[in-house]
Amino acid sequence: MPCQQEERSPCRPHLASFCTPPFSPKQAHKNQVVAGKKEAVKVAPHKAQKAHAALGVAKNNEINLKKSMKKTPLTEAPAKPKEDPVPEEPVPAQVPAVEDIDKEQLGDPYANAEYAKDIFEYMRGREEKFMLPDYMKKQPDISGDMRAILVDWMVEVQENFELNHETLYLAVKLVDHYLVEVVSMRDKLQLIGSTAILIASKFEERCPPCVDDFLYICDDAYKREELIAMEISILSTLKFDINIPIAYRFLRRFAKCARATMETLTLARFLCEMTLQEYDYARESPSKLAASCLLLALTMKNLGGWTPTLEYYSGYRSQDLHPLVKKLNFLLTYQPRDKLKAVHTKYSHRVFFEVAKVTPMDMLKLEEILNSC
Repeated sequence: MPCQQEERSPCRPHLASFCTPPFSPKQAHKNQVVAGKKEAVKVAPHKAQKAHAALGVAKNNEINLKKSMKKTPLTEAPAKPKEDPVPEEPVPAQVPAVEDIDKEQLGDPYANAEYAKDIFEYMRGREEKFMLPDYMKKQPDISGDMRAILVDWMVEVQENFELNHETLYLAVKLVDHYLVEVVSMRDKLQLIGSTAILIASKFEERCPPCVDDFLYICDDAYKREELIAMEISILSTLKFDINIPIAYRFLRRFAKCARATMETLTLARFLCEMTLQEYDYARESPSKLAASCLLLALTMKNLGGWTPTLEYYSGYRSQDLHPLVKKLNFLLTYQPRDKLKAVHTKYSHRVFFEVAKVTPMDMLKLEEILNSC
């Protein structure tokens, strides 16, 4: 029936798989070709085809890799060290910290904390200008022993007038630098010393003693005109440049770096003041002498060695100071100036913690401690 055939022949696309009428082989082959063209992706290849394709790809990759290695060598590996390597341990743990000793006094206008480091670096630079030669060779009437007697008397003057220690140290420096330039007789030596204290007092003291006071301490051995003439002679000879670096200023600075107690500082001051009488120490660098006195005092008090903070602010390593430290301990042990007791008597007082009565260190023990630092 034509009418029924027309209703059965067309099949809806989504119901084609359920059509019951049989298809001829030609029609089936034709349908497979059409389906392969439209939906080639959905057709799965055979196992043999898969293995053959994979082998071809692997071979092509190997050939391409060999070509690329011949043309351009690999550069990715050396590029990694260009990046900053991450240290295994933090740097601060390896480098000892240096303490800012001026930080606590930044708010004090009288401490000059902001300029303290620059001031001491400037004074360190001036040390080279004021290094003393061996001037005793050209002084026919003056010896090292006479100089020691003069310095011992100047210590008594400083104590009686209650002058600053800076005044004493500067006055001794003025005497030495004047004698470098001028040949003097021994009868004028006390006049030079008293005038040097007068000049240093004007430089260091708020209320310096007057001329009559110095004439009195000289037992009127000199006239006023002589004292004033000597003052003019010293200032003109030194070209009015009397801001001479002294060991006492460096000693106080270094003691602050070490957080030393007043007793330890006083012991170091005693050691440093003993050297004023010795002509051999007059040619030492003031900063190095101060550092050595402090190191010996710290060792005698068993307070440790030379810290990184001390090394930073002083500019000296512990090894740089060892020869001078041994020399200072030898001076303390034997004290060649037995008759000159001004310094020893001064530091035997309770005000100075009686540091002059301290027992010197054994030389071998000191050597062992210094070598272990």
